[in-house]
Amino acid sequence: MSELKQMDYSSLQHLHDQAKKAFDIIKQENLSLNMARGKPSVEQLELSLELLNSVNSENIGDNFSILNYGVVDGIPEAKVLFKEILEVDTEEILIGGNASLNIMHDLISKALLKGVIDSEAPWGKEENIKFICPVPGYDRHFTICEAYDIEMISVDMLEDGPDMDKVEELVRNDASIKGMWSVPKYSNPDGITYSDEVVERLAKMETKAKDFKIFWDNAYVVHDLTDNPPRLKNILEACKKHGNPDRVFMFASTSKITFPGAGVSAVAASKDNIDFIKEQISVQTIGPDKVNQLRHVRFFKNYDNVLAHMKKHAEIMKPKFDAVLNILQEKLGSYGIATWAEPKGGYFISLNTMDGCAAEVISLAKEAGVTLTGAGAAFPYGKDPRDRNIRIAPSFPTLEEVEKAIEVLCICIILVSTNKLL
Repeated sequence: MSELKQMDYSSLQHLHDQAKKAFDIIKQENLSLNMARGKPSVEQLELSLELLNSVNSENIGDNFSILNYGVVDGIPEAKVLFKEILEVDTEEILIGGNASLNIMHDLISKALLKGVIDSEAPWGKEENIKFICPVPGYDRHFTICEAYDIEMISVDMLEDGPDMDKVEELVRNDASIKGMWSVPKYSNPDGITYSDEVVERLAKMETKAKDFKIFWDNAYVVHDLTDNPPRLKNILEACKKHGNPDRVFMFASTSKITFPGAGVSAVAASKDNIDFIKEQISVQTIGPDKVNQLRHVRFFKNYDNVLAHMKKHAEIMKPKFDAVLNILQEKLGSYGIATWAEPKGGYFISLNTMDGCAAEVISLAKEAGVTLTGAGAAFPYGKDPRDRNIRIAPSFPTLEEVEKAIEVLCICIILVSTNKLL
């Protein structure tokens, strides 16, 4: 087959008619497939069911302090577990509730009200606060900024991370840029892992705002799909080395390791930052859910068991990722109308259509019974300037449902692309 742009009119029309016929047949199947969000499947959740039995009235032992008030920064055993995951010291970590997103939101809202550790004034007292947002990126990060009227500046993701020439230029010249979002390993949705050079440049770059902060959302830190995963450089150590120890907040959680609705989250930062955060949190809580923290500690026991557990996740996830990639290659590979990432981990596959096609493709797919993440979701304000990015989330459906959904997606891409070229 030849690329669509090289086809003559009659060949394009024939392909368009074939796709339309296939689309009409699919509509009659009354499908109801949802690939809109990166939720773990039931099979993945079942991997952690024994966690629920790890703490009960029979085996609580002498851990009655767990049931009482106190320890706002999390139990020491949970810190030991997360320090291995995030490669920090126990004094550089604070354990939270089930969602790291909650901690991120909390830190930003407090920064607006009170400032961060090195602020001269609360962020909310300053005019037109801005955040750098690598794109495509994580929609929930952008939603926080939009909710608090923080202006978002898009910076393109390159093959090794955000465009650092652009990032450095922005932060060097604009004191109103207070922060930057990052998903540094298996970025959402492109699946990119930041290179050592990018991490070093982020750690040492000159910023006009003295209280500039990087929100380092390492959500997929152990979510590898291969036996030779990419290695992410430790940004906290890099920041210390370059004299900026308070620059970064690192986040992780067990949301996609155990249970999204009953996981454990953590933030890691310099000891001074953690002490500052702990003091603020002490105003709003007398302690987190320490029973759930103990459950996780008893269930995993150590970091090696976390990695072994994640291999079980990979055994469930990888066939779905492989199915998506194989079908995309088979159905679209020769047409030159779409490109896609081939991530080695994480939860998403990022696909780019021809410019101006993504929204229509997603709409057609929904008409055929396949729900995808909304067009533009991976961009600030929900606006993809090229209307081409589609985030594929293959985790929740069964393998058979994933295969069917991607076949439908391919038909929709061909239908919209041929129509555009005709």
